Amino acid sequence: MMNEQRLSFVSPEAGVEAARADMYGLLANLFYAPPDAELLARIVAVQADPAGGVLDSAWLQLAAAAAQSDAVALAAEYEQLFIGTGKPEILLYGSYYLSGFLMEKPLAALRTDLHALGLERDAQMPETEDHLAYLCEVMRYLITSEDATHSALAMQRGFYATHLQLWTARLCSAISEHPRAQFYAAVAALAAAFFDVETLSFDME
Repeated sequence: MMNEQRLSFVSPEAGVEAARADMYGLLANLFYAPPDAELLARIVAVQADPAGGVLDSAWLQLAAAAAQSDAVALAAEYEQLFIGTGKPEILLYGSYYLSGFLMEKPLAALRTDLHALGLERDAQMPETEDHLAYLCEVMRYLITSEDATHSALAMQRGFYATHLQLWTARLCSAISEHPRAQFYAAVAALAAAFFDVETLSFDME
């Protein structure tokens, strides 16, 4: 990804924008690599309201899955779902869902938009920029950027609508329905709930 950042898991009192950025950062981490023991413990430790909304419910499911998992088992689950031998069972690349193929026009359009933002993929990152983890990292950057042009809501909305909104629901469904997805089914449920909230929020603005 663009850079490494240790997640803070902010509380709602820290502000909606900080919470959004933190959620994007968490999803970027979870979809880029399986969580280690420290990250699992931090997920379990975060409090959510059992009587809260869809995000609280999804978080409680994730925390329960994290409490019942260990890093070794999750490394195996991640490998089986997203890496494997040959073609992965589940692809995490936007171009595949938008065009049916990898390395297609949606990736070229994304690279054009990233160039306009002054962003580029780390040369050490083997995945292309349309990987879900990278896109979540870009959204985290836009929310937290000190550049007012980049952090503007219109910029966030445009990037999200073009590069995330049209395909993430299909990916989350594919993960949730996969018979070998256990912890990552809970991750997908959280991601789906969060993206639904993002879509609704942007539509209301």
